[in-house]
Parts: sequence; structure tokens; C-alpha cells
Amino acid sequence: MAYRTPASDIVSIIDAPPTPAASLGPGRRFVALVHYEAHPPVAHLARPYRSLAGLRIDPALAGRQRTRRLTGLSVLALPAGQPRRIELPAGASISAPAWAPDGQRFAVTVDEPDGIAVWVADAQSATATRVPGLAVRDVLGGDPMSVGSTVRWSRDGSALLVLGSPAPPAEPAPEPIGPREEETAGKRTQMATFTDLLRTAADADVFEALATTVPLRVEPSSGAAAELGSPGLYYHMSESPDGEHLLVWRLQRPFSYRVPFPYFARRVEVWSATGQLERVIADLPVSDEVPRHGVPTGPRMVSWEESVPASLVWTEAQDGGDPLAAAEHRDLIFRLPAPFDGSPQPSVLVTHRCLGWLDMAAPGNLLVTEHDRDRRWLTSRLVDLAAPDDGRVIFDHSADEAYNDPGSPLMTVHPDGTRTVLQDGSYIYLRGEGASPDGDRPFLDRLELADLSKQRLWRSPPGAYEQVLGFAGEDRDQLLIWHESRTEPPNLAIVRLDGGERTQLTSWPDPHPQLTGMDKRLLAYDRGDGVQLTGMLHLPPGYDAVRDGPLPLVIWAYPLDYGDAATAGQVRGSAERFTRLAASDPIWFVLRGYAVLQGATMPVIGDPETMNDSYVEQICAAAAAHVAALVDLGVADPRRVAVGGHSYGAFMTANLLAHTDLFAAGIARSGAYNRSLTPFGFQTERRNFWEATAVYDRLSPFRYADKISAPLLLVHGERDANSGTFPIQSERLFQAIQATGGTARLVVLPHENHGYLARESVLHLLAEQFGWLDRWLGSAGDHAGKAGTHPNASG
Repeated sequence: MAYRTPASDIVSIIDAPPTPAASLGPGRRFVALVHYEAHPPVAHLARPYRSLAGLRIDPALAGRQRTRRLTGLSVLALPAGQPRRIELPAGASISAPAWAPDGQRFAVTVDEPDGIAVWVADAQSATATRVPGLAVRDVLGGDPMSVGSTVRWSRDGSALLVLGSPAPPAEPAPEPIGPREEETAGKRTQMATFTDLLRTAADADVFEALATTVPLRVEPSSGAAAELGSPGLYYHMSESPDGEHLLVWRLQRPFSYRVPFPYFARRVEVWSATGQLERVIADLPVSDEVPRHGVPTGPRMVSWEESVPASLVWTEAQDGGDPLAAAEHRDLIFRLPAPFDGSPQPSVLVTHRCLGWLDMAAPGNLLVTEHDRDRRWLTSRLVDLAAPDDGRVIFDHSADEAYNDPGSPLMTVHPDGTRTVLQDGSYIYLRGEGASPDGDRPFLDRLELADLSKQRLWRSPPGAYEQVLGFAGEDRDQLLIWHESRTEPPNLAIVRLDGGERTQLTSWPDPHPQLTGMDKRLLAYDRGDGVQLTGMLHLPPGYDAVRDGPLPLVIWAYPLDYGDAATAGQVRGSAERFTRLAASDPIWFVLRGYAVLQGATMPVIGDPETMNDSYVEQICAAAAAHVAALVDLGVADPRRVAVGGHSYGAFMTANLLAHTDLFAAGIARSGAYNRSLTPFGFQTERRNFWEATAVYDRLSPFRYADKISAPLLLVHGERDANSGTFPIQSERLFQAIQATGGTARLVVLPHENHGYLARESVLHLLAEQFGWLDRWLGSAGDHAGKAGTHPNASG
């Protein structure tokens, strides 16, 4: 069957170039702008790949599958420069930049027909050149949208540390034909239902061949390369702050058929700067018996102390990695300074699970964050590894908290290549979303570490939405921000803190001016039991409720769980943001005369161990309250209300159609509908199928397919790799509805993953969605015509 295409007004928006991503360089003198193709042709996704070890590998590149293309680079000099394009090979597909410590040069990878090259750009001259003779592999080194660990700079910026390709990738041998065999005895493996795993010994051999790299130190202008080690399965290599040692992570056999590569047998080692082994920090077995919601045992998060010449820090679980095991302290942070020949020094006992740390400017000082699973609580302490008993709590709040979220510290890369929290004496800077009952107003605070007093340096002004990227330059009197408003698309600007003077740096246009007059409102009302619900209501341009009457309504949601009603009811989001239509948005329906309630909150509140016992009741109550509120406003026709969602929102949608009669139709994309197929938990459910069989059964809309009477559009990516949302979930629910006399339509998009990217796919999706709701809610074309938009909903 051929792809469908909606009307031309929709196509033009999909084809409008997206706003580039911005990367602020060290020293904050230059910004790299990364241009990308939002929706590549489906042929790009159709390139052959191998599913191995939890990855999708392009064998021609010996790199990870590319699903989105970064297509170009521009640079911007601060504080008042204009974007200048960097010339790259025609049709290039690149990575995000990896900045050198000098803040002027950066490296990117560039895909070539038979491998991955490395280019180095100069922001001052807006030029880039290929590193001669260098080819790399990013199978293990990081996401293809970033350089990750595949390409790093040495601390002094004189060389690149790369995971090089040992040879042009060979064509993998055909997989031998034979039975697939697995056996288990005594193991208790209750991890997620991962996809794209190794299945056979031949798979393991191909994975090893494609993932093998050679660690290299490369002079970027000449391409002169020194091998630092023999070929192996490396996935991290970084230099100590003094440049005298290397931290190396690598995989080793045995592999696993049950878990993806990060859980394979692995070693963490320290090498000299020239590649001699100095110390094995960890030699870990396959981690395929990690407790549910737990962590592997042994050293984890091994990293350099950024403010010490050469010292390692890591944490180890003291509870077997099991969050249900009784333990006075769940983690212990260790330290091991050069020359790495002594015993690791136990340093900081962490009461709850250690989530990680940020390096401070003072030697040995870390800002350590831990998570109390039972209270859903986050605590960050400032600790000195040399005097851990003197640690002080800096942040302490609910993990669900929005209004009192302190924000995140700004980080900085120093000229010597070290990366720490940005500090001026005892001051640090916090950037946050600024949630409030009136909506988000992002902020920048200065925090005095000595007494924890704060000074608000900047806050997004009323009538706009602005976010801080960082300071502009070394001084603290100018900020680089993203500015947007209801009618202005995001653009970069410089703001002076002493008076608010602004300099606009970019002028990217509105990609869809036909939405400029859209009415957008942040609504709040009660669920009926004291829990506040919110949602962003979008109405067609020119719509008048008195003149035009009620509209067909689309409610789009994604349930979230909370420990208490107070945090569940906090307002998140802003009506002042520019509405940039993405393919996955429901706001497209506004262009066809519908009212759309986006981000309608569906909170599930209760004890983290048992809150899903009342999941169905809570989402049904929330849905009824949303519908009633919009009917009472006079904007929604209660007979023509549809509900939709993606992933967990699709699961919600099917449940609402099974357990209420509120909706005339539904749209469920990439969901899971039979919870027996996710038997080791889903979302934040902590019990497995055998511990809570009745709950898993009751929450499975598949079980109630005979009760789904409203027409349901099911959409799924053919190659969905998300844990738990295999395409069979949509296929079986469709078959169940079909077998019990219901009405449903199943659309499977070729070559697509959990989210949909290809231009052909997203246009087809929009045409299907428009057609489905017009069919079952009745055409909204009359209202679309009154609003001055195109009345043809299905193209």
C-alpha cells in the first residue's frame, strides 16, 4: 500500500527547516550551531543494519545506525557576531561537536560511504578540514548524534584521543542456518525485556568484528597517530587532568544473550599516557542478574577527579545492588590516587542510592546526589573526599517537586581541559525551569555555598519564555539565552544583567505563520478529590466560543506517578512558549478546527509499591474531569471527544476506552497493551507479574478488548526497539478487538522505531490521524474554515 499524504499546508510545515541546536564552547566565546534534517527519507532508515547486543549497527559504516541526519554547521562569535556557515562535503551526515579546551576548535565525525572520518573545525575562521587518514568507529563509543567517547581531546588540546577503525569494515559472513538454543538453570534474571540482543554464537562474532577499535592518540593537522593499545572492544577512553594517565573501559567475553552490551563482562583499567597497563580497577562478570530497579555490584561510575592531577573516584553498592535489601548505607564512594598501586580508599558512605556527582573547583570536593527510593527524595551533599564526615546538605527535596526545584549548577571547561561546576569563590550558579502556579519562568540564581543564601540574577520575563545557555564570555554581566514567545520562534540573544539590554544574534523565521493567532491557555481544575489537574488548551485561530459553538476535542496525555497530591497538582509548562509543530504533536488538529488539550495531566498518586492498584480509577477520574472542564468552558462538544497518546500514553488511551464511555474515538501509538509481556515491571511498577498478577491483568487493555467499543486507531513502528512496546503488542490488541466485534485500524510504519522520523512516515501518520477523527467525530471543517485554515482534514 502506498504512503498517504495530507494537504499541502501540512506538508509545508513538515518540510520547514528546524531550528538548529546550539553548543556553547569552553570560554563562552563561540557557539556552534548544528543544523539537522528533522525527517529524512524513509530510504535512509531502510539502510541494512544488524541487531546486536542491544544496538543497531550499520555494517557499511561499522557504526551505529543513523536515524536522524545532522547536516551542517555554523558558528557564531559572541557577543555580537552573525552565524557563518562552515563548508563540509555535500550531503554530509555529521555528529555534534566535541570542543577543544581552547574553546575555538571542535571535532566532528563525518560519515563516508565506507566508514567514519573526523574533521576539525576552527570557529574563528569558520573553516574545517579532514584529519588525514583517520577513520573511527562509534559502535560502542557513543550515540551517533554526539561524538561521545569515540573522539575526545587531550587535556591540553594538542591531540585527539579516538577509537579508531582497525581496517575498513568487512562484509559480514552470512549467518549460518540452524536451530537457536538457549538454556537456563538457577539464574534469577528479572531485568527489562530488551530488544536487538545477541541470539547466536555467529551474532557474537559479528558484533565483536564490528565493535573492535584501536585506541589512538592523533595529531589533528597531520593525522600522525600513535597506537595506545591492541585492538579491543573499547567504549571509553579519557585522560587524567595532568595528562599522564588514561582511564579505559572495555568489554570482554563472555557476552550475553539476555542483556545489552553495557552489562557484558567488562574491565576498567588505568594506563599510562603511552598505553602501558598500570592498574585494573574492575574486572566485572556479565551483569544479567541485577535486581529489579537495582544496580550491578562492583565499581561503577569510575571517573577522574577533575580538580586533582590524577585520582580516580567511583562508587560501589553495599546492598548487593538490591533496593529491597536492608542496608544502613546503600553505596560507598572510593578514591584511588596516582600511582594507583595502593588499596582503594573508602571515603563517603551514601545512605541511599548514589546517582552521581559533580566535581567542584576545590580539590577533592564533590557534589554528590542520592535518591531515597521509598520517599522519592533527592539529596545533594557537598563532600570533601579527604574529610567526608564534614559533608553538608546543599539541596534536599522531593523528586516530584517542581515549584521548589533549585535547578542545576552551571558547568565550565577550564583552559587545562578539566570540567567542574562554575564557581566564583564560594558562589555557584543554578539554572532552573522556574515552575510556578502561573507556568514556567526559567531562572538563573547565584548560590552562596557558605550559608546557602540565594540571589536571583535573572528570570524569564512575563509574556515570553527564555532559557539560559550560559554566560557570554568570561565576565558575569551577560547571558546567552534562547528567546521565544507565543508569536516569536526560538532565537539566540545576549542579555545584559545590568539593565536588561538585549542583542539579537539570530533571526530564524516562523515556520507556520498560519498558527500565529492560535489561542493557547494554561488551564487548571480539580479532579474531584482535591487533586489539581492541568493542561494546555489550544484553540483554532479566530475561534469564538459564543459565535462558533463547541468544537470536537482531542485530549492528549501521558500518565505520570507521584508520591503525593501536592506535587502531582503543580503546574508544569508555559503558555508563553512558541508552538513549533513537531510530527508527534496533537496540535496539528487545531489546523483542522479541533480544540486540543495537550499535556492533560493524568496523575497516579500513592505508595510507590502499590499505586498502580488504583491506576484505572485514577486515570478515569482525571479523564472525566478534563472532559467536564472543557464542556463547562463551552469549547468542547461532549459527544465528539477523542483521546490519544504515545507509548505509556497509548496504554492509557486503550484503558480509557475499555473502562469509560467518555470518548468517541482514540489514537494509540507505540503502546503496550498486554502486561504479561512485560513481566518484570513497567514504568515505575516495582512488582513483577507473579507478585501482582491481578494488577498486571487488570491494567492490561488486551484483557478488556471486548469492552473497547469506541473506534481505536493503533499505530506502531515496525522496528520498535523500546523495552516492552514490541510491535506484537499493537498487532495482538487489534486482533482481539477484531475478534470481539469492535472497531479498530492498525497502521504499521516500515523501518520506524518507537518514535517516527521518516518524512513519508510522519506525513502518512498525520493523514491517518486526520482521517480517523474526521470519520468518527464528524468533520471539523466548518470550524476550520471559520478560523481561516484548510478545511480538508484527510488530504
